[in-house]
Amino acid sequence: MLRTQDALDDRLARLIRLGWDSVSPPLRDLLRIGAYQLLELDRIPPHAAVSTSVELAREIAGPAPAGFVNAVLRRLGREAEPGPLVSSADPVASLARTHSHPEWLVAGWVARFGTDGAEALLRWNNGRPPLVLQRAREELPALAARLEAAGIHTDPAPFGAGLVVDAARPGELPGYAEGAFFVQDAAQALVARFADFPTGARVLDACAAPGGKAIALGRSAGVLIAAERNRRRAARLLENLRRAGSGRELVVLADAAAPPVRPVDAVLLDAPCLGTGTFARHPDARLRVTPAALRDLAATQATLLEGAAAAVRPGGLLVYATCSLEPEENEEQVARFLSAHPDFRREPSGAVPAECLSSDGDLTLVPHQHGTDGAFAARLRRAP
Repeated sequence: MLRTQDALDDRLARLIRLGWDSVSPPLRDLLRIGAYQLLELDRIPPHAAVSTSVELAREIAGPAPAGFVNAVLRRLGREAEPGPLVSSADPVASLARTHSHPEWLVAGWVARFGTDGAEALLRWNNGRPPLVLQRAREELPALAARLEAAGIHTDPAPFGAGLVVDAARPGELPGYAEGAFFVQDAAQALVARFADFPTGARVLDACAAPGGKAIALGRSAGVLIAAERNRRRAARLLENLRRAGSGRELVVLADAAAPPVRPVDAVLLDAPCLGTGTFARHPDARLRVTPAALRDLAATQATLLEGAAAAVRPGGLLVYATCSLEPEENEEQVARFLSAHPDFRREPSGAVPAECLSSDGDLTLVPHQHGTDGAFAARLRRAP
């Protein structure tokens, strides 16, 4: 429903005499759910979709609103497929409305990827992302064989970064309880691969929850300090590391802006971001992103970079990463940092395919181009 919300709203608004704005938010959501079942699902009989919505409306708002919901959905069920829902000479507005994305965000994507590229990205975001498993205490070939023996089909993830499985509940898969694998998209696995930290290094994962990258990096680290400032998220991090970690990971409650550690060999800062590279997995996120939120996050990222840089020993590595597609959080953030810190420089990584790298050598993954979530990472070496 979230992936098609604007299109559903347009269909419903045509059937409401007083206009869509006259409908209360709870009833809007009920109408959207009912409309999605009527228009997009083929396993739910129309009468069931309508009656369930009417019952919920009666519980929430009473008999009169329930009758209103009944009338609107029955009219929608009888309506022939209308013409184009968006009649705008502005291609950005049309794309944004058709694919239920914020117009300001789509404008930036059209500028960077072109109209066709932006539409391909929007279609990717409205699709269903795959479930991808990464090796933890079991190598991928053995894990694939175990899953196939249980009747669960697997395919290699893009760039060999994990296994795509035909399943929906990872906790029910063979090997989950004993930590054979963890769930993580190929993009995030490639971030850990791109980091290419030295074997035996002392590593700080400065924003570690939920722990996928800590598990990946911990396999070759001498010790990995997994930091998280939110107590609830830290508890989840600890649970995941106990299940699938190597035993070399240490969880600490700490703020990445002021890491309570002596300088270490390598730091990963997977910074909080707008998350525009993961809209396919989090369709609700598109309803919350704003230009103001982008500005606030960019300021937070700059603060966290300062703190993380201070934790890197001379000659050590700093990897800055996001799951965003926005230049303000990625290339521009790194450019500002390097301008203010001449003791750091980019250092290329040969651990990922060249097609995953920008002209500057940064990891740059775009969903419709690479078949993964969106991700960015820059590898920065501190002078000795």
